[in-house]
Amino acid sequence: MPNSANTNHPFIDIARNVIAIEQKAIEDLAARLDDTFTQACNAILTSKGRLIITGMGKSGHISNKIAATLASTGTPAYFVHPGEALHGDLGMILAEDVVIAISNSGSTEELLVLASATKRNGTTIIAMTGNPQSALGELSDIHLDISVTEEACPLGLAPTSSTTVTLVLGDALAVALLEARGFTPEDFARSHPAGRLGKRLLVHVRDIMHTDDQLPVVSPTTPIKDAILIMTSKKLGATLICDDSNTLLGIFTDGDLRRTFEKDSIDKHINEPIGNIIKSCNYVVKSNELAVDALNIMQDHEITILPVVNNEQQIEGIIHMHDLLKAGIV
Repeated sequence: MPNSANTNHPFIDIARNVIAIEQKAIEDLAARLDDTFTQACNAILTSKGRLIITGMGKSGHISNKIAATLASTGTPAYFVHPGEALHGDLGMILAEDVVIAISNSGSTEELLVLASATKRNGTTIIAMTGNPQSALGELSDIHLDISVTEEACPLGLAPTSSTTVTLVLGDALAVALLEARGFTPEDFARSHPAGRLGKRLLVHVRDIMHTDDQLPVVSPTTPIKDAILIMTSKKLGATLICDDSNTLLGIFTDGDLRRTFEKDSIDKHINEPIGNIIKSCNYVVKSNELAVDALNIMQDHEITILPVVNNEQQIEGIIHMHDLLKAGIV
């Protein structure tokens, strides 16, 4: 390996050339898409089994990523290493499954043996190769062309443009199938429950709101000093004011408290009924709404707390920005 380095090398020019070559390869891929892509999608959609993606070497790495993308977007799929398949794992592939075999040359020995063995059992084979006339191309039921005019590697040895095109075609398959299945953000969240997106799409206000004894609630006749005690004891920085039927009348926050006492002395207001100074509550949320909707309201209006009410504007709970932070919504 050379031990000298040219720090004045035109790195940016080289990078731009690589990007241009790979961009051209993707444009060529888009231009030659034909009915075989539709056939591949329909074969996967109508299959009663699973989708297996397989490939060796760099194609194996790309296969693994494509399988993960498909699985997370509504198409049950998994990667099978062709070498392992030929030593026992072939039993994982059933007749009703569909196999996508990826090989740029179309002549990878392990894939040819795997495709031949599974096809004898009735498995549908979709080949992704750079040569339709290759052994794997001829063996397949459906062939998807991933050929490129040149690799971005100047030596023409390292898979670069070819792996990019393969990955893009895999993404195209995943998205086309996603839309055909009517896959929704909620479906995506169900397979990503621990992620931030999953939480944003699955966690509702009712899951994290404060209720019952945790609620800081007073009547409009409650003296301000008592309302302050309630607000302090519940540690939410606000108290809700409701009538005898539990209908929300307004909200009093620690910010309102500071502003009230900035204008006048504490003694002037401390025994006054809180109903005299409360402000109406312009922003509320329903318990069945997503927690991210509560977050959006808070961010849009620069507030940190929201009353939770039902359709009759009766108080059901209260939600604080801290609750959203703890739940991983923010």
